Amino acid sequence: MITELDARGLICPLPVLKARKILKTVEPGEILVVLTTDPGAPKDFEHFCTTTGSELVAVEHLADHARIEIRRGA
Repeated sequence: MITELDARGLICPLPVLKARKILKTVEPGEILVVLTTDPGAPKDFEHFCTTTGSELVAVEHLADHARIEIRRGA
């Protein structure tokens, strides 16, 4: 199952804080997709994943936002 968080228009640290809250509701092994316009978010989510045991699956830079896929760890 894939859960999506639309964090476009939010600036640091809100995308990561909202993702942390939603990730708690996602089953281990499932994907959280975060849509964000914060230019620093991809780097923030790299750090977030290493500290939470989650996996940064993909970062896609689109014309007006980034699409970040995170797989929840066990």
